[in-house]
Amino acid sequence: MINVENITKRYRTLTAIEKVTFTVKKGEILGFLGPNGAGKTTTMRILTCFTSPNEGTVQVAGFDCFEQALEVKKRIGYLPETPPLYHELTVMEYLLFVGRLKGLPSWRIPSRMDSVIEQVGLGEVRRRIIGHLSRGFRQRVGLAQALLHDPPVLILDEPTVGLDPKQIIEIRELIQSLVGSHTILLSTHILTEATAICQRVTIIHKGRIVAVDSPERLSARLRQSEKMSLTVKAPPPDWIERLRAFPGVMSVFQGPSIETCLIECKLGHDIREDLARFVVNQGIGLLELKTVSMSLEDVFLHLTQHDEPPPPTDPLTQEIL
Repeated sequence: MINVENITKRYRTLTAIEKVTFTVKKGEILGFLGPNGAGKTTTMRILTCFTSPNEGTVQVAGFDCFEQALEVKKRIGYLPETPPLYHELTVMEYLLFVGRLKGLPSWRIPSRMDSVIEQVGLGEVRRRIIGHLSRGFRQRVGLAQALLHDPPVLILDEPTVGLDPKQIIEIRELIQSLVGSHTILLSTHILTEATAICQRVTIIHKGRIVAVDSPERLSARLRQSEKMSLTVKAPPPDWIERLRAFPGVMSVFQGPSIETCLIECKLGHDIREDLARFVVNQGIGLLELKTVSMSLEDVFLHLTQHDEPPPPTDPLTQEIL
């Protein structure tokens, strides 16, 4: 549904993005992640036809973003980080204005307004002035304007920034309810949000794509060993030494308490069953044994903590279809 191929954008001597390539499949939510200044906003401006690249091509819903910009705009719903609202209007007045602005037939506007108001949960505030609404409701109004013309593609830039925990959960659930009926590109700084909502993530660093995959597969491809967290009830004084001597164990690290430790073994070696049996036979009370994987935050830091991004031939840049 979105196809970005080798786009480069330069501002005089500054290269904002270089040879950026990724796709978003129909009905998918793709997380677009990167540090401040990495090139996310530039890429989203190109996708929404606000600016054009110096090189490369972009297609949205089969239309070229430069040669068929008007057709692309008809098929995109865009929610910028600061929703484009008129605070002196009521919700109904604003959506009526947006419907006319987007060229919806006059007979269709009322039904679409009713539909999106119900969809995003604005029924109780539909006649209230936008400037009097909470931040969470204003964010819902922003989503409503993006959905009003029922676009197949949604581009959401930091949709939960500045919201309280309850509002964040509500907006996340709302976005998840759109899966399948809309293709969504979601830019976010909240990595737990990307893990909770997105099927795949694209990580951009210093203007170049450094990874495109699911959070789980990125974690699996980056980790160098298997890690397990072990918690027992009554560990003896020499407990860490016993674990280090256990077959298959590479290293053992003391946890936040004496009862908990982190065990590392070779990648691909699952010793949980043998280790659990060993602990039970020691008679010290096995409370918990679980695998520990890299979080998306770990992956993100690993890929963006260096001064220079990996070269384009890095296997992590190859998308898994």
